[in-house]
Amino acid sequence: LFLITSLRGMAGFYTDYLWFKELGYASVWRGVLGAKALLSIVFIATFFVATWASLAIAERLAPRFRPLGSEDEIVQRYREIVGRHAGKVRVAVAALFALIAGGGVSSQWSSFILFRNNVSFGIKDAQFHRDLGFYVFRLPFLRFVVDWLFVAIVIITFLTVVAHYLNGGIRLPRSPMEKVTPQVKAHVSVLLALLALIKALGYYLQRYSLATSHRGFVDGPSYTDVHAQLPAINLLIFVSIIAVVLFLANIRLQGWLLPGIAVGLWLFLSVVVGGIYPAFVQRVRVVPAENTKERPYIDRNIKATRTAMGLADVKTVPFDYKEDLNAAGLAANADTIRNLRLWDPKYTKATFSQDQKLRSYYQLSDLDIDRYNIDGQLTQVLLSARDLDPEGLATSFGSWVNRRLQYTHGFGAVVAPANAVVDGKPNFVLRDVPPIGKPEVKQPRIYFGEGLTGFAVVGSKQRELDYQERGGKTSRYTTYDGKGGVPMGSPVRRAAFALRFGDVNTLLSNLVTSKSRVLYVRDIADRVRKAAPFLHFDSDPYPVITASGGMVWVQDAYTTTSAYPYAQRAETDRLDNGNGLKTSFNYVRNSVKVVTDAYDGTMTFYRIDMKDPIAGAYAKAFPALFKDGKNMPEDLKPHLRYPEELFRVQTAMYGRYHIADAREFFAAGDAWHVAQDPGSGSSAATAVTTGGAPGAAGVIRRPAEGSQSRMDPYYLLARLPTEQKPNFQILQPFVPASRNDTQKNLTAFMVAKMDPGQYGELQVYEMPRNAQIDGPALVDNDINSDVNVSQAISLLSQRGSNVIFGNLLVIPIENSLLWVRPLYVQSERTSVPELRKTIVAFAGKVAMRDTLQDALRSVFGDAPATLEQNTGGAGGAPQPSGPTVTASVQQLLDQALAAYEAAQQALRTGDLATYQAKVEEFHRLAKQARDESAKSSATPTTAASRSA
Repeated sequence: LFLITSLRGMAGFYTDYLWFKELGYASVWRGVLGAKALLSIVFIATFFVATWASLAIAERLAPRFRPLGSEDEIVQRYREIVGRHAGKVRVAVAALFALIAGGGVSSQWSSFILFRNNVSFGIKDAQFHRDLGFYVFRLPFLRFVVDWLFVAIVIITFLTVVAHYLNGGIRLPRSPMEKVTPQVKAHVSVLLALLALIKALGYYLQRYSLATSHRGFVDGPSYTDVHAQLPAINLLIFVSIIAVVLFLANIRLQGWLLPGIAVGLWLFLSVVVGGIYPAFVQRVRVVPAENTKERPYIDRNIKATRTAMGLADVKTVPFDYKEDLNAAGLAANADTIRNLRLWDPKYTKATFSQDQKLRSYYQLSDLDIDRYNIDGQLTQVLLSARDLDPEGLATSFGSWVNRRLQYTHGFGAVVAPANAVVDGKPNFVLRDVPPIGKPEVKQPRIYFGEGLTGFAVVGSKQRELDYQERGGKTSRYTTYDGKGGVPMGSPVRRAAFALRFGDVNTLLSNLVTSKSRVLYVRDIADRVRKAAPFLHFDSDPYPVITASGGMVWVQDAYTTTSAYPYAQRAETDRLDNGNGLKTSFNYVRNSVKVVTDAYDGTMTFYRIDMKDPIAGAYAKAFPALFKDGKNMPEDLKPHLRYPEELFRVQTAMYGRYHIADAREFFAAGDAWHVAQDPGSGSSAATAVTTGGAPGAAGVIRRPAEGSQSRMDPYYLLARLPTEQKPNFQILQPFVPASRNDTQKNLTAFMVAKMDPGQYGELQVYEMPRNAQIDGPALVDNDINSDVNVSQAISLLSQRGSNVIFGNLLVIPIENSLLWVRPLYVQSERTSVPELRKTIVAFAGKVAMRDTLQDALRSVFGDAPATLEQNTGGAGGAPQPSGPTVTASVQQLLDQALAAYEAAQQALRTGDLATYQAKVEEFHRLAKQARDESAKSSATPTTAASRSA
């Protein structure tokens, strides 16, 4: 077992090297491995030499003869057993403890690399006036070294005292003889003096650690840190140095009185001066006048946090809100209307997969939003690569030859405009296998993608399945001719791969030749993390179809630190576990874009932020890894996206840090929150939690009052009021900060632009201070309370169907705000959502119609063309999954609405008899509408009736 385990470890080590070498990143492999090895060797060797030397000194200082008493039985037995082997025992003890103390030091390799390759930030901190690079690159590793040295000397001192006891230099207290010889006392005193000196160094570095203190109202040195904690640390440094002197002086003095005084004084001051006094100052001097005392430190925190979070250059633009949008305004913004996203990736992946997965061994891993030029117009689209599905492959095609040699790659992609609908289904502009449509895909084979586990062998004697034509009667095959993968080579290599994968077939199969290549680490997320383990990676890579017809994956990479002086720790509550930024940090940059070729797996790390010092330090350490972002292919730049994870963090921080004045920041009267999530998802699921019946009128999924659920940011292609043309951007609305989320008026929205020449620009549009503008929660209430909407939802939720509400989107058009929400109907038989209604809200008006264009017409009288179709088209004419509202049903609903409004009017005038009669009429008409709808859904419908 030990042999096999060792061989697998060596095989993994060797094949890792081959993997890095194949990519051209062997220098990265050597750099990381070298840093780990150097740290381990240096620290293990340091501990070993120090321990061996101290034990050797203890051996030499042992008294030549000291009579043993009855209490020294352990010493006598030790001498009998060890005797002349004392030197070997000394080496063994030093080696054992050195491995324990130094073996785990290699985990500090990243800090060590930054320490060795530190660069200047060009900014000095406000308290100690040192370059920020000292705090980010040098201080963390220096503190680790000092802490390690202190623990190491404590262990060595303990081992030395034990050695002196076993050598007879120290006697037990009950012994009548001299307890400690002068030589032993000198030796121990030197070790204790060294401990005190290291502690003084630790205190010295602790001064600088105050730069990221969490004591005050905000992070960074607070009033108490500067006026109480810092003087206390300086005093402890002085006391530690005095202790060093007293320990050394103790060599020539009788007893241990002076060292005891030093240790006692140090303990007393550590507790009183280092702990009690700062707490006293904080409670007595700071808390009663916190806004005054902390003001200069809050000001430092605001400036540092804005810089550290990339918020220093946010442009603020007043949004002159008016409710004067009309049909002419919509026509002037036809490009925005044509690109309003109706397909919500969160809920409609199954809709895309139903039509375009095609085979059980394929999968559409994710739906991503991007923009492409289609038929001469810039169009927002949803795109998904058709990856190989390892689980589906293992289930249906489980033989080793199928899984490893024949089914080796996915094929093509699907693209649908975000606004294109055909009878409830996406209208694909790129579809099928082989791919048909635009953008054109000339190299559709995907050997590296999302969720690709395991390995594949290409270039074997077994032909690789390219695709099966519809009907499955004709299969097309291919032979991989890319440069990806590692050559199988000699039997030694094949054996190494067999050990790595735990699969002997790679060694025994006669279909595998020396010229075959093995592809492993094929999941792009695992791939980039393995190539650059010192970066943090976004959890949502996305595919891009290049101008040449190839396919690549783009993934965002971040540099972070928690050591940026005065900066506030980031709020990461809105990030899911597993996200690259779900960690503790107070500085972040999206400095690197990683481009991975889907065919050959080559990775290119582009530095798009050349001003980021942390990325600069890593580029200095690994010059072969990074390329200047200016060298990125021009056809890729229009497809770069501002990462949603980073935008979530920045908007969460900006809600408070848009306030520049320290006094107003403390009061927090103008603080913002990211707008409350007005609810999305299944109405039936919500009915369980709200106590209503599934499909009850007006039931929409929403968080409970006072919860912290927030709106997700979303990508959109729209023309902002200050822009001349549409811009691809990500948007997040804000509302006033409130403890119980009772403030629901819109205060502002932030956008991050991402078109070439504007990438990364953050812009905030602030609403007028004197205006009460409904936020998402209030607009959602308007939608939910609309009788027509609630009744239609009730009808659509019947007979085995479930209504799903897409995200509520706010679209800035001219100086107005348009609210749009898609509504999907999902049959329990298929579990495939279909887009059946679109809700539009504007200035208190609400309309829900079959199409976005019809809903806009209902509100504005006219609307520009969208990409929706009711029948025909590329998507076919599928049967609706839920009942439609026919003309007779609509008439009954109109009558019910009239009865409801009459009942409300009677209630306001106090006419209770009329109120009761109209309520009964309302229920009767609603029941008739429901029954009529049930009849129509049970009757076979023609295309014309479906259209109606």
